[in-house]
Amino acid sequence: MESYKGISILVPDDVYPPSDDSELLAEASSFLRGSILEVGCGSGLASLACAKADSENFVLGVDISLSAVRCAQQNADRNRLSNALFLVSDLFSKVGVQRFDAIIFNPPYLPTDDEDRVEGPLNHAFDGGADGRKVLDRFLNEFDPYLKAGGTLLLIQSSLNGVEKTQSKLESMGYKVRMMDSENFFFESIFLLKAEKPQV
Repeated sequence: MESYKGISILVPDDVYPPSDDSELLAEASSFLRGSILEVGCGSGLASLACAKADSENFVLGVDISLSAVRCAQQNADRNRLSNALFLVSDLFSKVGVQRFDAIIFNPPYLPTDDEDRVEGPLNHAFDGGADGRKVLDRFLNEFDPYLKAGGTLLLIQSSLNGVEKTQSKLESMGYKVRMMDSENFFFESIFLLKAEKPQV
């Protein structure tokens, strides 16, 4: 059992446990208001931080891993947070036509070769493909219709998979992008990008 700012999190072995990147996203997400979509929810930490911050928030968390979705829902129940729901979805495949005030995503960003992959659902949490952008680039091409005008995107990015490329892509779509926070480690730096969608 782990605890983050009063949120109790229990994580089975086949689900990505909250780490520095998870806490970076959870901290920023707690300031969001309205309807919030977390893509790749994992254990549900960021979703639950959003739900706990304001009982009027509605949070939908999705993950390609059934184990992660079950874990996140159990953590919501454990913390008595009824305004966070979770479902299995490959990015936006099961989200439907709804639009959100904010979307948050901590994508799998580690450059991963065939020999680096692990068996089971945990692989989804870190496998970013050969350049670390396999899932990220799909997300960047798909997320915009699900975000309301004036909405906010919070995105975790690594120095290992081209933060400048991500920023350029978002700016080409008309988004105002800024670096909100970062943490440095011996082998990489982790960044939190905030991108704001134009009002019209």
